[in-house]
Amino acid sequence: MVVVRDNTNIRYRIIELLSYWEGLVNTTQLMEHFSISRTQAQKYFKSYQVDYPDNLIYDNRLKGFKPSEYFTSHCISSDVSEYLDWLNNTGQLAAPMHNTRFTNASLSLPVRQVLPQIMRGLVSAIKHQKRLEVDYVSLANPNGEGRIIQPHIFVKTGLRWHLRAFDEKHQQFRDFVLSRFRGQPEILDNATHKAAQDIAWNKTIEMIFSADSRLSPNKKNVIEQDYQMQDGKLVTKTRAALAQYLLQDMQVNIKFHDAIPEAQQLILVNYNDIKQWLFNA
Repeated sequence: MVVVRDNTNIRYRIIELLSYWEGLVNTTQLMEHFSISRTQAQKYFKSYQVDYPDNLIYDNRLKGFKPSEYFTSHCISSDVSEYLDWLNNTGQLAAPMHNTRFTNASLSLPVRQVLPQIMRGLVSAIKHQKRLEVDYVSLANPNGEGRIIQPHIFVKTGLRWHLRAFDEKHQQFRDFVLSRFRGQPEILDNATHKAAQDIAWNKTIEMIFSADSRLSPNKKNVIEQDYQMQDGKLVTKTRAALAQYLLQDMQVNIKFHDAIPEAQQLILVNYNDIKQWLFNA
């Protein structure tokens, strides 16, 4: 676990975070992030290179610093969630399902490995709106296959991060689990399907929940108070593309009810209205 103790470590953390996961960090990025002058940003780089002289190399063509083959992280971890959470907080690229600002404690979840060379390709494709060729494994195809995708955003859905992208194989926008990409991504030509064309991503829907009708009145009242329901209903808005994940987070099963209503607790009231947006509904 990385512990940031002072301003120097915060500066170094951003330098490492961007160079490691995006493959390049430059003075403009530091200027924007820390609201400093170009001269001050250059001083940050000089200070970092004094402390860690073998970590970065300057690329004259790209006008920025890249991780060298001897790069060793000193201020960051190898967990991609650290980078993606930073993106979420800065409002760039990431679009989370939930926004939790204050926590006193959190679960320690298993780390899902994502290699930096994969992330660099994905980030570049999103930034520059490019098509991307990469290998992808799934439970249906554990040996993997080459896929050409057109990514537009990272999405945090409950326990893991996804990539939202147009899948040329299936000719539709889909979610891809970040930890299931393999190989070395290859940037291709300009994307033909942009975020504005992702209907499920851009459409906002209402999902209506109520306490399981099999519960006793007193128990239903407990659930209704838990969720601050109005007239016995909880109405929440979400992107249509995230509806399935919201159900999973709230532990609502739409295919069958748990035999024990105390375990089920909630039911989806307007299933027919939103079933077109659910997986295998």
